[in-house]
Amino acid sequence: MLIQVVHSHPLTDSYNHALFRIIVDQLQERHQVIATDLYRERFSPVMTEPERRSYYQPPYAEEEEVAPLVRQLRQADGIIFCFPHWWFSMPAMLKGYFDRVWAPGTAFAHDLNGGRIKPLLTNIKLFGVVTTYGSPWWLTRIVMQDPGRKVLFRALKPMCGPGVRSFYLAHYDMDRSTPASRQAFAERVRTKIAGL
Repeated sequence: MLIQVVHSHPLTDSYNHALFRIIVDQLQERHQVIATDLYRERFSPVMTEPERRSYYQPPYAEEEEVAPLVRQLRQADGIIFCFPHWWFSMPAMLKGYFDRVWAPGTAFAHDLNGGRIKPLLTNIKLFGVVTTYGSPWWLTRIVMQDPGRKVLFRALKPMCGPGVRSFYLAHYDMDRSTPASRQAFAERVRTKIAGL
């Protein structure tokens, strides 16, 4: 399989970046990998005026900077996102990636008359997430009802079409994590990725 790993964290010495390296290194033992580190690639999350103006009127005005990411997304058999949740949501960098790359003509087609969206990323057979939260699981899942997870699995994963395999691994309560809890989660990630 060709699997793209999309990472979004500004610090290369962060725990999240270490998780990204584990995912990429483990995948490379059995698969082809496209390692996409949005911060290191200096991706601009800002949607341009032409992109927004053409959002509902094809063809979408895809900027030159975004074109390589679109090609990679169309070629991949699987995609894994590795990022932290800040304020119960993905970083702005990753949100901008979805806004600009998972756009009309790439991730979906609009049926403006019927109001429906047709998934176009049927090449994606694996949709995975490895993430961290500062808050404990009960606050994230019960009180806040995990809005970031809902966006990923109710809005984005369906663009991959029916039958896509998925997984979601989260380390909660990072604000009070310990070396032991971080190591245990890293091993959980390593084991999951090794089984793909």
